[in-house]
Amino acid sequence: MLIDSHVNLHAPQFDEDREAVISRALAAGVRLMVNISDRVSNFDKVRHVAQHPDIWCTVGTHPHEAKEDPDLSAETLIRLAQDRRVVGIGECGLDFHYDLSPRDVQAKVFRAHVAAARETGLPLVVHTREADQVMGDILEEEYAQGPFRLLMHCYTSGAELARRCTALGAWFSVSGIATFKAAEDVREVIREMPADRIIVETDCPYLAPVPYRGRRNEPAMLPHVLAKLAEIRGWDLKDAEHRTEDAFFALFDRIPRP
Repeated sequence: MLIDSHVNLHAPQFDEDREAVISRALAAGVRLMVNISDRVSNFDKVRHVAQHPDIWCTVGTHPHEAKEDPDLSAETLIRLAQDRRVVGIGECGLDFHYDLSPRDVQAKVFRAHVAAARETGLPLVVHTREADQVMGDILEEEYAQGPFRLLMHCYTSGAELARRCTALGAWFSVSGIATFKAAEDVREVIREMPADRIIVETDCPYLAPVPYRGRRNEPAMLPHVLAKLAEIRGWDLKDAEHRTEDAFFALFDRIPRP
């Protein structure tokens, strides 16, 4: 089973052909998708896409949007996560590349998400960019207060943060970036990821894999990501599919396994 662990199908880029995109994904063998919340204020739209029987969703606010609700509480996230179609908390984290929200606000909002993940038992979907030291410190501090499960989504950060997250039992997801010619540093980290905690994603409509780079990404392109992961790890394609499927259901365990 191919599973796209991170889609943004509520995005306006899909407003003209969303159902056709979903149909193409299913035709390409992508049997499940997780639609990722970009901000709590947009949750209704995120959740609407998850009415589809093959699509689930998360609840959370991306670090770019943290300034929208700097006092976002864990209680709000916990309440929304009672919806049985919600299978994760996030996307949340730190992005010090664009700094679209103040860094202290990003950290505060991120910690609220961690508390919600700890309370609900749902996995935390983490975005991190150019914030390796601070991200590692926050995750370790929070984990010391009580364990939680975490997914380092679309991981492109350094090897040291990957090691720190691995020590906390993190899962990692691989995206189309792994296919980019200039991304050898990303491939080096992928080679060292724990074999039983790797999953795949498209992050559509962004990051279309080679040979579609520069086009709108969609879940039907996921097989190219899986093929590159298999190549990087030295797995055959069927083995890569089984490994990523097992890892996905071990993490997103609110989703019943077919």
